[in-house]
Amino acid sequence: MRDGTVDQPLTPRGAATHRRIIEVATQEFAEHGIAGARVERIVAAARTNKAQLYAYFGSKEGLFDAIFFGSLERIVNVVPIDATDLADWAVRLYDEYLRRPDLIRLATWARLERRPAGHLVDDPDRLDDGKLRAIAEAQAAGLVRRGDPFDVMAMVIAMSMAWSPVSNVYAATAQEPAEVHERRRALLHESVRRTMAAD
Repeated sequence: MRDGTVDQPLTPRGAATHRRIIEVATQEFAEHGIAGARVERIVAAARTNKAQLYAYFGSKEGLFDAIFFGSLERIVNVVPIDATDLADWAVRLYDEYLRRPDLIRLATWARLERRPAGHLVDDPDRLDDGKLRAIAEAQAAGLVRRGDPFDVMAMVIAMSMAWSPVSNVYAATAQEPAEVHERRRALLHESVRRTMAAD
Protein backbone atom coordinates (compact mmCIF):
# COMPACT_ATOMS: atom_id res chain seq x y z
CA MET A 1 0.00 0.00 0.00
CA ARG A 2 3.04 2.29 -0.12
CA ASP A 3 1.76 4.05 -3.24
CA GLY A 4 -1.52 4.99 -1.58
CA THR A 5 -3.66 2.52 -3.47
CA VAL A 6 -6.22 0.21 -1.98
CA ASP A 7 -6.89 -3.42 -2.82
CA GLN A 8 -10.31 -2.85 -4.38
CA PRO A 9 -11.39 -0.15 -6.84
CA LEU A 10 -12.73 2.95 -5.14
CA THR A 11 -16.22 4.30 -5.69
CA PRO A 12 -16.36 7.96 -6.80
CA ARG A 13 -17.17 8.93 -3.23
CA GLY A 14 -14.31 6.76 -1.91
CA ALA A 15 -11.90 8.26 -4.45
CA ALA A 16 -12.87 11.76 -3.31
CA THR A 17 -12.28 10.80 0.33
CA HIS A 18 -8.94 9.24 -0.59
CA ARG A 19 -7.88 12.48 -2.36
CA ARG A 20 -8.97 14.62 0.61
CA ILE A 21 -6.96 12.47 3.01
CA ILE A 22 -3.86 12.77 0.80
CA GLU A 23 -4.23 16.55 0.45
CA VAL A 24 -4.81 17.18 4.15
CA ALA A 25 -2.17 14.71 5.30
CA THR A 26 0.44 16.20 2.94
CA GLN A 27 0.11 19.54 4.74
CA GLU A 28 -0.03 17.89 8.17
CA PHE A 29 3.16 15.87 7.60
CA ALA A 30 4.94 18.79 5.93
CA GLU A 31 4.21 21.00 8.94
CA HIS A 32 4.61 18.54 11.82
CA GLY A 33 6.70 15.62 10.54
CA ILE A 34 5.91 11.95 11.00
CA ALA A 35 5.97 11.86 14.79
CA GLY A 36 4.18 15.18 15.20
CA ALA A 37 1.39 14.57 12.69
CA ARG A 38 -1.97 13.71 14.27
CA VAL A 39 -4.41 11.31 12.65
CA GLU A 40 -7.24 13.07 14.52
CA ARG A 41 -6.46 16.36 12.78
CA ILE A 42 -6.16 14.66 9.41
CA VAL A 43 -9.50 12.84 9.57
CA ALA A 44 -11.29 15.91 10.92
CA ALA A 45 -9.98 18.18 8.15
CA ALA A 46 -10.57 15.48 5.49
CA ARG A 47 -14.15 14.95 6.74
CA THR A 48 -13.69 11.22 7.26
CA ASN A 49 -12.82 8.83 10.10
CA LYS A 50 -9.90 6.78 11.33
CA ALA A 51 -11.39 3.52 10.10
CA GLN A 52 -11.52 4.85 6.55
CA LEU A 53 -7.96 6.21 6.72
CA TYR A 54 -6.61 2.91 8.03
CA ALA A 55 -8.59 0.96 5.42
CA TYR A 56 -6.86 2.97 2.69
CA PHE A 57 -3.35 3.29 4.12
CA GLY A 58 -2.97 0.75 6.93
CA SER A 59 -1.33 3.14 9.41
CA LYS A 60 -0.07 6.68 9.85
CA GLU A 61 3.33 5.50 8.57
CA GLY A 62 1.66 3.92 5.54
CA LEU A 63 -0.06 7.22 4.83
CA PHE A 64 3.24 9.09 5.07
CA ASP A 65 4.88 6.58 2.74
CA ALA A 66 2.12 7.00 0.15
CA ILE A 67 2.54 10.78 0.22
CA PHE A 68 6.34 10.77 0.41
CA PHE A 69 6.90 8.35 -2.46
CA GLY A 70 4.26 10.16 -4.47
CA SER A 71 6.16 13.41 -3.93
CA LEU A 72 9.40 11.83 -5.16
CA GLU A 73 7.66 10.63 -8.29
CA ARG A 74 6.12 14.07 -8.82
CA ILE A 75 9.48 15.81 -8.72
CA VAL A 76 10.98 13.24 -11.11
CA ASN A 77 8.09 13.63 -13.53
CA VAL A 78 7.44 17.37 -13.21
CA VAL A 79 11.13 18.30 -13.29
CA PRO A 80 12.75 15.75 -15.62
CA ILE A 81 16.51 16.02 -15.90
CA ASP A 82 18.24 17.40 -18.96
CA ALA A 83 21.84 16.37 -18.36
CA THR A 84 22.97 18.44 -21.35
CA ASP A 85 21.77 21.53 -19.43
CA LEU A 86 22.12 20.87 -15.71
CA ALA A 87 21.91 24.61 -15.02
CA ASP A 88 18.41 24.76 -16.49
CA TRP A 89 17.45 21.65 -14.49
CA ALA A 90 18.63 23.35 -11.28
CA VAL A 91 16.50 26.42 -12.04
CA ARG A 92 13.44 24.25 -12.75
CA LEU A 93 13.98 22.50 -9.40
CA TYR A 94 14.17 25.92 -7.70
CA ASP A 95 10.82 26.82 -9.26
CA GLU A 96 9.24 23.52 -8.17
CA TYR A 97 10.31 24.17 -4.56
CA LEU A 98 8.53 27.52 -4.78
CA ARG A 99 5.37 25.90 -6.20
CA ARG A 100 5.32 22.97 -3.77
CA PRO A 101 7.32 23.74 -0.62
CA ASP A 102 5.50 20.91 1.15
CA LEU A 103 7.25 18.31 -1.01
CA ILE A 104 10.76 19.30 0.03
CA ARG A 105 9.64 19.49 3.66
CA LEU A 106 8.37 15.89 3.44
CA ALA A 107 11.77 14.73 2.21
CA THR A 108 13.44 16.63 5.04
CA TRP A 109 11.22 15.00 7.66
CA ALA A 110 12.05 11.60 6.15
CA ARG A 111 15.74 12.47 6.48
CA LEU A 112 15.40 13.69 10.07
CA GLU A 113 13.10 10.98 11.38
CA ARG A 114 14.00 7.93 9.31
CA ARG A 115 17.30 8.14 7.46
CA PRO A 116 19.90 10.34 9.17
CA ALA A 117 22.67 8.87 6.97
CA GLY A 118 23.08 7.33 3.54
CA HIS A 119 20.51 7.38 0.76
CA LEU A 120 17.13 8.87 1.63
CA VAL A 121 15.30 5.76 0.41
CA ASP A 122 16.16 2.12 -0.28
CA ASP A 123 17.84 1.38 -3.61
CA PRO A 124 14.72 0.05 -5.38
CA ASP A 125 12.85 3.27 -4.51
CA ARG A 126 15.50 5.83 -5.43
CA LEU A 127 14.16 6.75 -8.88
CA ASP A 128 17.52 8.15 -9.94
CA ASP A 129 18.71 5.51 -12.44
CA GLY A 130 17.55 7.61 -15.38
CA LYS A 131 19.21 10.74 -14.01
CA LEU A 132 22.50 8.96 -13.40
CA ARG A 133 22.45 7.40 -16.85
CA ALA A 134 21.74 10.79 -18.45
CA ILE A 135 24.59 12.43 -16.55
CA ALA A 136 27.00 9.61 -17.48
CA GLU A 137 26.04 9.98 -21.15
CA ALA A 138 26.56 13.75 -20.99
CA GLN A 139 29.95 13.16 -19.39
CA ALA A 140 30.90 10.68 -22.11
CA ALA A 141 29.90 13.28 -24.72
CA GLY A 142 32.17 15.84 -23.05
CA LEU A 143 29.31 18.08 -21.90
CA VAL A 144 29.56 17.61 -18.13
CA ARG A 145 32.58 17.52 -15.84
CA ARG A 146 34.06 14.20 -14.85
CA GLY A 147 33.21 12.57 -11.55
CA ASP A 148 30.78 10.11 -10.08
CA PRO A 149 27.38 10.81 -11.72
CA PHE A 150 25.69 10.47 -8.33
CA ASP A 151 27.95 13.13 -6.81
CA VAL A 152 27.32 15.44 -9.77
CA MET A 153 23.56 14.98 -9.35
CA ALA A 154 23.75 15.52 -5.58
CA MET A 155 25.73 18.74 -6.03
CA VAL A 156 23.28 20.19 -8.57
CA ILE A 157 20.32 19.34 -6.34
CA ALA A 158 22.07 20.89 -3.32
CA MET A 159 22.73 24.07 -5.28
CA SER A 160 19.10 24.21 -6.41
CA MET A 161 18.04 24.02 -2.75
CA ALA A 162 20.07 27.06 -1.66
CA TRP A 163 16.87 29.07 -1.02
CA SER A 164 14.50 26.14 -0.52
CA PRO A 165 11.99 25.88 2.35
CA VAL A 166 14.55 23.89 4.34
CA SER A 167 17.52 26.21 3.80
CA ASN A 168 19.61 26.91 6.89
CA VAL A 169 20.28 30.38 5.50
CA TYR A 170 17.14 31.76 3.82
CA ALA A 171 13.86 30.12 2.78
CA ALA A 172 12.34 31.76 -0.28
CA THR A 173 8.60 31.93 -0.95
CA ALA A 174 6.56 32.38 -4.10
CA GLN A 175 5.23 35.65 -2.65
CA GLU A 176 8.57 37.44 -2.99
CA PRO A 177 9.00 39.94 -5.86
CA ALA A 178 9.54 38.41 -9.30
CA GLU A 179 12.82 40.30 -9.75
CA VAL A 180 14.24 38.64 -6.63
CA HIS A 181 13.51 35.22 -8.06
CA GLU A 182 14.96 36.20 -11.43
CA ARG A 183 18.17 37.34 -9.75
CA ARG A 184 18.46 34.04 -7.87
CA ARG A 185 17.67 32.00 -10.99
CA ALA A 186 20.39 33.81 -12.91
CA LEU A 187 22.95 33.25 -10.13
CA LEU A 188 21.97 29.59 -9.77
CA HIS A 189 22.07 29.01 -13.54
CA GLU A 190 25.50 30.58 -13.94
CA SER A 191 26.92 28.84 -10.87
CA VAL A 192 25.77 25.39 -11.96
CA ARG A 193 26.84 26.02 -15.56
CA ARG A 194 30.37 26.93 -14.48
CA THR A 195 30.67 24.26 -11.82
CA MET A 196 29.43 21.42 -14.03
CA ALA A 197 31.13 22.42 -17.29
CA ALA A 198 33.47 19.77 -18.70
CA ASP A 199 37.13 20.29 -17.81
